[in-house]
Amino acid sequence: MKFFSDIRLLLTAIWLGAAVFFIFVAQSAFAVLPERELAGAMVNRTLAIVNYSGLVIALILLATSLVGQASVNRFWLWTERIVLLVLAVATAIGQFVIGWWLMLLRNEMGKPIDQVAVDDPLRVQFNQMHEYSVWVLMAAMAAALIVFFIIANRKFIAKKKDNVVDFDPLKDFKV
Repeated sequence: MKFFSDIRLLLTAIWLGAAVFFIFVAQSAFAVLPERELAGAMVNRTLAIVNYSGLVIALILLATSLVGQASVNRFWLWTERIVLLVLAVATAIGQFVIGWWLMLLRNEMGKPIDQVAVDDPLRVQFNQMHEYSVWVLMAAMAAALIVFFIIANRKFIAKKKDNVVDFDPLKDFKV
């Protein structure tokens, strides 16, 4: 089960690394690209990849947490499952709810966001939804980090076999 646990740990680490890398990509896009609208489109596309992959990985990890976990501490197993559910829900909300609202607001504005007045109700609502998007991604990243540490620190309890005597020559015969 150690190999299986290592694969699960790797999936968690890959997504968490991608999410952290996304933060730097988003900042760099707005700093480097000539138009903010172009940078926003690139960030939107990249965030969709992060959200979809987070949802898929969370569901895979949740499903694999149901397989062969008899020798794992029940408290930590259920904690892992609940936190994986938080990860899945956060990425789904980020993509399908907040992302959808942001797209609707951009379409309703009818022009690039920078050309909309800062006090315009649509721009204010867009900024609020963007803030929610940031918080939801941070919640997903925190959940992934917690799952990473739970899986990394998992101790497998070896079940004792009946009628088998443990024999350790270094321990039993001290010279």
